[in-house]
Amino acid sequence: MRPLRIALTKGRLEKSAVGLLERTGFDCSAVRNKGRRLILPAGGGKFDIVLAKAADVITYVERGVCDLGVVGEDTVMEKGGSFYEVLDLGFGKCRFALAGPKGCNFFDGYSARTVASKYPHVASEYFAGKAMDVHIIKIEGSVELAPLLGLSDAIVDIVETGNTLRENGLEVIEPICSISARLIVNAASMKLRKQEIEGLTGKLEQAVRQNRADEERVGAE
Repeated sequence: MRPLRIALTKGRLEKSAVGLLERTGFDCSAVRNKGRRLILPAGGGKFDIVLAKAADVITYVERGVCDLGVVGEDTVMEKGGSFYEVLDLGFGKCRFALAGPKGCNFFDGYSARTVASKYPHVASEYFAGKAMDVHIIKIEGSVELAPLLGLSDAIVDIVETGNTLRENGLEVIEPICSISARLIVNAASMKLRKQEIEGLTGKLEQAVRQNRADEERVGAE
């Protein structure tokens, strides 16, 4: 039987996920020194790490070519899919927010609003919950440009520090929800390789608890 395949979202989530795996005692030196390789051994051959873009992590897990995946909750909320979401990994923390030009009265008046977002599904669900008539425009790049150019009244986007908003004359109008990285598991793999997966997720959950305890202790000092 092949090693378990774990798809990691390339970039910051990849580094945090590797750190978490290492905290559980798994060797990830090949991933640390990956070069241009996209499939790498880890844990003494117990796993193969697959490096991919966020949306592709979901596709690979959903289709069963990877057994587990680490992906941001933003991608899970926007893309959805048939898989198990088993663990909040505690890193990659940020939030979805509605933002617009400073001083704008987005919720005033009765005219329909236009909102730009990389996450049209998330934006649509948010405004549906408010029973608001809003036109959503999907933007692939720097969504902050849309209100600056007059394309939209506001944006729905991920906010981490808020610096990009401030530097472009925008501000948070209303927070939507907090998000973080999630561990997802293929439904068939959960049944066929239940013992292996539960063993791994149990160790990761313990490492996540330890990370949180460390953060709380540092915060208290």
